[in-house]
Amino acid sequence: MAKTMWGRKETIIWPQRRPIYTYGAIFAAIVLTAVFVYARLRFVGTPLERFYMPVYVRTSFLGSFSRTHSSQYRMLFLTGRGQKPSPAMAEDVVRGKTIEPSGRIIPLALSPSAVQRGNDLLFRGPVRNYVDAPLCDYLKVAVYKNDLSAMLKIPLLCGAGIFLLLLPFAVTKDVRRQKSLKYGRRLKGPERLTPQEFNRAVKGDGIGFKTDDMKEMIRIPAKAEAQHMQIIGDTGSGKSALLFQVLRQVQGRGDSAIVYDPAREFVKRFYDRGRGDVILNPLDKRCPYWGPAEDLRSRSEAKALAASLFQPPQDRKGEFFIESPQKIFAFLMAYRPTPDELVQWMSNPDEIDRRLKGTEHAHLIDPRAQQQRAGVLGSLGLVADSLRLLPKRNEGNGTWTATEWAEKRKGWIFITSLPAEREALRPLQSLWIDWLVLRLLNEPTKEQKRVWFVIDELASLQKLPQLHTAITEGRKGQNPVLLGFQGKAQLEYLYGHLAEVMLSQPATSVWLTTKEPNAGEWVSKFIGKVEIERLRETHFDGTRAGHNFTIERQVEPLVLESEISGLPDLHAFMKYQNKVTYFSFPYFDMPEVAKPFELRERPDDKLPYIPKTEPGTAELAQEPQPPAAPAEPQPQPNEPAAAHERQQETSAQDDTSEQQALTFKG
Repeated sequence: MAKTMWGRKETIIWPQRRPIYTYGAIFAAIVLTAVFVYARLRFVGTPLERFYMPVYVRTSFLGSFSRTHSSQYRMLFLTGRGQKPSPAMAEDVVRGKTIEPSGRIIPLALSPSAVQRGNDLLFRGPVRNYVDAPLCDYLKVAVYKNDLSAMLKIPLLCGAGIFLLLLPFAVTKDVRRQKSLKYGRRLKGPERLTPQEFNRAVKGDGIGFKTDDMKEMIRIPAKAEAQHMQIIGDTGSGKSALLFQVLRQVQGRGDSAIVYDPAREFVKRFYDRGRGDVILNPLDKRCPYWGPAEDLRSRSEAKALAASLFQPPQDRKGEFFIESPQKIFAFLMAYRPTPDELVQWMSNPDEIDRRLKGTEHAHLIDPRAQQQRAGVLGSLGLVADSLRLLPKRNEGNGTWTATEWAEKRKGWIFITSLPAEREALRPLQSLWIDWLVLRLLNEPTKEQKRVWFVIDELASLQKLPQLHTAITEGRKGQNPVLLGFQGKAQLEYLYGHLAEVMLSQPATSVWLTTKEPNAGEWVSKFIGKVEIERLRETHFDGTRAGHNFTIERQVEPLVLESEISGLPDLHAFMKYQNKVTYFSFPYFDMPEVAKPFELRERPDDKLPYIPKTEPGTAELAQEPQPPAAPAEPQPQPNEPAAAHERQQETSAQDDTSEQQALTFKG
């Protein structure tokens, strides 16, 4: 027995170690059987049987102890004019009311057959002494017709049936109670439940996961979807299988999704051109035309765009050479350049000088500060490789902007990449995700669909400045964020101290096996500790043999770190609020409905020689010749010699600037 005090269940009476629930089931069955027997004898049978029932029970009880014991009783008789009184039989009486001369009421009346035989009086005889045993035998034969066993058969069977129904529940409760006594009883902290218990406790009606333990899905509440979810586990542990289940449900609802798919597992299973899906991968011919300036609606937004492209180093050194390119790039966006124009400008410092002349940004690349100028221009040119990959307006599969898509929310967006080009695409991918987050922060209208952000392998992206905003402030936008990554260390490397805040925001967390050092300990702490009350039993040997019981309390982790690191594949722990469950799930191999990648031909991407591909085709390949020594540039006839000298000086300065830029970044 317990009561709640100070947020915990306080013990009032600690139960004993006996199977009290089984004892209770036996006691309840006996009591109910007695009630059934009494009801059968009292309310079922002939009127005379019900009238004599108290006498019959009394004589049966007393006669079982002594065959000579006698007691006083009044028996029922009937008589008529000119007839001798005779004992009343079952066919002589019916239910009714007969008033005796003394005023007492007999709950019986003469039957029509008794009246026809000349009887007109029903009465109880005077008080007389009867031997209990013979009287019991008489009643058994004359009144109950030796049918007492048949009368009691149904009540006894009902009592036995009730006991059999109560017994499994009682045994289960006793087993749980014995485990509670042995392993401890939870007072405070998270609660570990089976999937069935989790569903009953949470009453989820939102997104869910199919498990091996039950037919129903294990679900979270629909209101918790917009509070985000994170799935953490090593490669091959089952993250993709869980994400497949989520995306299938999103597809079934008709919601939109933004899927970061570095392994191209989801695009080949969910891409639907008829739905209006978009693939954001410049190397894929299905990628539409997009330019960073196309998405701008004000000058202030350009700074957010530049912050996504230019990321500070992890050691936080050299931030000047990141913030300065951000300012210059944001300023250049005011000219609404195309990606090709941006690449040309970044390749021509004179063009940047011309556009920054007379502005507050001109001092950042002052020619008099050669080292500073070289570092800023070198950092500014880092994104040129990414922008150069974007398709031109006449090459893209239509046009696309994040702003327009966020308003219509038609189709899904797949952000994919190839492993070899992932480094070059990383700034663009981060920019697209950040820009979509910004456009979807506002509360949606009734006509707009919900958008799911599904980001698998989060660590393969560079730092997303707006991801922290999406997780901490994006709930009013009703757009769930689902993060998949391998461990806490990956996020700490990218986001520093903000990683702790980001990891604590999702309302639902799913952990698969992770063997990252200290990861198991972190997950165990994240799940939480539980306060346990345990009964300790001490045995005494010798002349004073007996048992001594004491109650002790201790705090211990609900899930050990070794349980996390030792999880089999396709097994997981899930926590929502203070409810924790452990489950296994199947792997659904969904059919492929689209190609994961379709190469876009890019003339500027071809090598100047024929590469060797297979051993049998060596004769088709041409060995690259060593480059010839560059000829000294000769001045044109119409070009002054001084211009030729300036060209040589500029070339030398560019080489020096490149070396200085590398030095600053190091």
